[in-house]
Amino acid sequence: MPESTVDSQWLFPISALSRTPTAQDRSLHEEMYDRSRGIEFLYRLGCSIGLHSPGLFTAATWFHRFFMRFSMLDYHRQTIAAACIFLATKTEECGRKLRDVARVSTSKAKGIDVCDIPENGPDVEEVSGQILAAEEVLLEALCFDFVVDSPHADLVEIFDAHDVGDRFQDLAWSIAHDSYRTPLCVLYPPKIIATACCILTQRIVDGPHSLSLDARVSPSAPSSSLPTPPTHKPSSPDASRFAIEFFGLEESELLSVADALAILLNFYEYQAVLGFATNYLEPLTEVQPPTVASYQMRLYPSSADTGAAFGMTAAQSQSSVLQNSTPVSAHGGNGTPAQMNSTEEVPEKADRS
Repeated sequence: MPESTVDSQWLFPISALSRTPTAQDRSLHEEMYDRSRGIEFLYRLGCSIGLHSPGLFTAATWFHRFFMRFSMLDYHRQTIAAACIFLATKTEECGRKLRDVARVSTSKAKGIDVCDIPENGPDVEEVSGQILAAEEVLLEALCFDFVVDSPHADLVEIFDAHDVGDRFQDLAWSIAHDSYRTPLCVLYPPKIIATACCILTQRIVDGPHSLSLDARVSPSAPSSSLPTPPTHKPSSPDASRFAIEFFGLEESELLSVADALAILLNFYEYQAVLGFATNYLEPLTEVQPPTVASYQMRLYPSSADTGAAFGMTAAQSQSSVLQNSTPVSAHGGNGTPAQMNSTEEVPEKADRS
């Protein structure tokens, strides 16, 4: 396996999340909430203008990198999301006119049909200017480094090497898609995230009475050798370890996988707290995070402190969540399974829309 090309300047320790520019004026929970909503806006904007999945993941990575260096109080998440999408249309050879991106961005922000927004109207003119201004700052923040690796590319290689089936592929792909709603892409290289997605997926496929995540990521757990030919299924009862073996992960890397799993499960737990109950999420919210994880920070609040964190009652929190969505598939489609809100209009503290 070739090594990831992620530059170390773009990988941060988890503790750095409590020292971001935004953290000076906003709690960790609030920033992670705003980041996830910004990515949701980015996904919806990108899908609406026809940006392909690799472009979406590139833009999402830039979004998180940007806010490791600039404050969300100085730059609105929707404006930066739009700038990331517009820049991605250029680097990913999926060119779109600025006014088209601005027009769709306006429709998503206002929650109205794009056909109701005049192409040369004042709103489009204003948003176009905001995107251009934000793009200049984005380029500075990225140091003109546009190369991005995604866990999805690693998943494709794993799928090619192992006969895991469509259900496994779709769920692992969806979890990797959701990982961008968290800051995992600025914490760990893609192979770590891809491994976490595979291990969590295999835990769901195996069922609630199967091996725990601790058993699946423990360095001392029994392992099977990489199967040859690729279509031969591993004989190990814990089939998810084929991802660990595929990448040849060392003990320190397994601890990173455990941390990534803990963050993903914290995020899914929070989705349930917000009232997003679906067949897709329910099994994920019932999985216990690995106790071997060194990750101690809760990036997302529990049910006990959600209302306090965002000034919302439980009913308001639930009303802010989109209750119908289309899961993304490894075989095509741009839907997202853990959407939060399609119009960006939820009860929040001042000027957080």
